[in-house]
Amino acid sequence: MFAYGIFKVIYAPHKAFKEIAQNPRYIGPILIMILFIAANVAAAYAFLAKAYVEVTVPSSENKDLWTENKDFWKPLNGANCAENFTDYIAGNYYGNKSIEFSVESDKIAMELNNIGSVNCSSQGGYTRLYLRVKWTSPSYPPENATLCIYSGTSSSYRDITNELSASGVWNNLTVPLADTGWVGEIDWGNVTGLKLEMVWNKTSNIRVLLDGLFFGGVYKSSLEGATTYLALYGANSFMQFTLRWFLLGAALYIFTKLFKAKTVWRVALVLAGFALVTMFVQAVINAATFSAMPALTYPLEYVGGVKGEAESAYNKIMEEAWLVNRVYSAVQMAMIVWTVMLCGIAVRLSTEFTWTTSFLTAFVAYFAALFIESFLMQI
Repeated sequence: MFAYGIFKVIYAPHKAFKEIAQNPRYIGPILIMILFIAANVAAAYAFLAKAYVEVTVPSSENKDLWTENKDFWKPLNGANCAENFTDYIAGNYYGNKSIEFSVESDKIAMELNNIGSVNCSSQGGYTRLYLRVKWTSPSYPPENATLCIYSGTSSSYRDITNELSASGVWNNLTVPLADTGWVGEIDWGNVTGLKLEMVWNKTSNIRVLLDGLFFGGVYKSSLEGATTYLALYGANSFMQFTLRWFLLGAALYIFTKLFKAKTVWRVALVLAGFALVTMFVQAVINAATFSAMPALTYPLEYVGGVKGEAESAYNKIMEEAWLVNRVYSAVQMAMIVWTVMLCGIAVRLSTEFTWTTSFLTAFVAYFAALFIESFLMQI
């Protein structure tokens, strides 16, 4: 019977609100709240099922571990190594320093050791190496630059000279792994270290900084380990509905009282709860929309949070999901209009107001409730 009353608000609101005003019971809004929570969690699940986030070694919890601690590095050919606390990449995924190397020579080289074993094979391994390189002197690019990957005592190298083009700025390298660009055979399933060597055409005071070193290219479904998130999302949905229900009921009660209506608090609150059936409908539409959208990938550039890069990555994701965003925005606007109309009908049937006054009261009450809700959510 209660379910019938809930859905009657959707297809016959005039009759439904008349019956509700005569016999207001909290069970109806409570059932709507339960349905909304279930649909909202289902929408979150559908979205997470289509969202894939790039995972790296080191992981996000460790940030860029290898370019935060100089103990991982072995400077070669007499170079000095230090941690730089003033010149580094700033972002969510990065720490607060870089590794600085300096030497008076025509070349500089450094090895990364003690990283364990990293699977970079073409069968499910990490497919890319990310590295930020900056040199402040000399003021021109190196004549030759080589990246060497170690697997135990074996090694494979790659020419990356063309990847290093500008001095005095961070050069962002994305190097593919286990492809034909490497010279030498190694076990890509067991990468244990690397070496970077840069050579100039004459002796000078060389100063090179490294930051943001990751193995990446593997994407993990956001559903993995999302149980806690979904539970918290359900709790947040409960708070959202409860707060909006109370605020909308209070706003309808206060504004109808201002117009001298003989409003009863219980009636106003129950009517407001039934009017919020639109939140359940919106959540159902969102779940269906997210289920139909294409898979979205969130690369390191986005999750890393580096200014400029994160915005560009986000814009690309939005371009891929433009249809979903349009549908989401259109549904949101339609639900606002629908909710105001339902509130207007509820006010009309529970008071002696004209239709104009009823809809005006509903409009002011609804947006007053939304304003107070947004304010409280920011506290």
